[in-house]
Amino acid sequence: MLFNLDAVRDQFSALSQMYNDKPVVFFDGPGGSQVPHSVIEKMSHYLGNYNSNLGGHYFSSRITTDLMQDAREHVQALLNAESSGNIVFGANMTSLTFQLSRAISREWNEGDEVIVTALDHYSNVSTWQQAAHDKGVIVHQAQVDAKDCTLDTEHLLSLINANTKLVAVTYASNTTGSIVDVKRIVDEAHRFGAIVYVDAVHYAPHHLIDVQELGCDFLACSAYKFFGPHVGIAYVAPHWLHALKPYKVEPAINIGPGRYETGTQSFEGLAGVIAAIEYLAQWGNPEDNLRQRLVTSFEQYNHHEQQLSEYFLKKLTQLKGVTLYGLPDADSEKRTPTFAIRLNSFPPEFVAKTLGEHNICVWNGHFYALGLVRQLGLEQSGGVIRIGFMHYNTKNEIDELFKVLSTL
Repeated sequence: MLFNLDAVRDQFSALSQMYNDKPVVFFDGPGGSQVPHSVIEKMSHYLGNYNSNLGGHYFSSRITTDLMQDAREHVQALLNAESSGNIVFGANMTSLTFQLSRAISREWNEGDEVIVTALDHYSNVSTWQQAAHDKGVIVHQAQVDAKDCTLDTEHLLSLINANTKLVAVTYASNTTGSIVDVKRIVDEAHRFGAIVYVDAVHYAPHHLIDVQELGCDFLACSAYKFFGPHVGIAYVAPHWLHALKPYKVEPAINIGPGRYETGTQSFEGLAGVIAAIEYLAQWGNPEDNLRQRLVTSFEQYNHHEQQLSEYFLKKLTQLKGVTLYGLPDADSEKRTPTFAIRLNSFPPEFVAKTLGEHNICVWNGHFYALGLVRQLGLEQSGGVIRIGFMHYNTKNEIDELFKVLSTL
């Protein structure tokens, strides 16, 4: 099936609404995508008919148990995990990462080293800094190449040594959109026996992930960034599933992914995760398996998003007094369609507020990527304006954006 933008947009009530008698434009996807009808309906249907917990000897509990397994299998396909048993759910990526960091760092000793990056969202930085502090472990932070706001991969690789226990790295910047060569980092880290923990939150809506190809030890993402509800997802490689000792209550299950899932999960959220992944797979051949349908669909999303990026960058060159922080390249293999800019004459907050008055939704600030804005010297001056496109956005919406920006 061929990607049809009108058919996509028809699935999102948010995109056709009027607010204060004006249409709305959502360029805030990096902070959380809009949600299609199918996801909302699946969550509502579960809550309205089967709300229960696991392990009961009655119909709604059995349905809930099956639902959770179905959710694991859908995420297995999305990430190309070895097994559905390698998929862990939680409240959000940050909570899961804090939790996993405690289990991973149990065996660290004083003098060990970990590596974080200045490109990452601090959910994948502060977690490891705090775990390291508790164990007397040294933390190194890999720099960003300030010219194009990409990760300085050579600097990161130079930090890896025999004392390195873990490398925490993003797959794509949630601020500048730049994509990281994670596989190269994984290969080098493993050569020294180090673990690699990947933050794929921003990457997941734009590119299909293959954890087996990456060879990473852990990878985390969030469904609310790829058209689903607020559910955190973590992939735990087979070797680590039972090798770690998680913090858990004594009676809780101690086998499989349930070892890492504290408390009752959001089962309605898991229903939404299933629906979101089915939504993502909709442009594949119905006769293909879920993974192949996702491959076909993402190829089409990549094509459309690259067209949006090309159009945006062309329009940006025609706007005076603007600075782009990031790659001036639309290649979807190098960047996601997320852009960090500043208008030289106006603070980012003023620009975001002005756009907001026209129902054009963008973000301003640091977006928890503190290392990046600090290295760029922008923390005290308000950070940047972030404009992020999803595959439901249009060139006409970009025209509306520049129509307002040109009046400033």
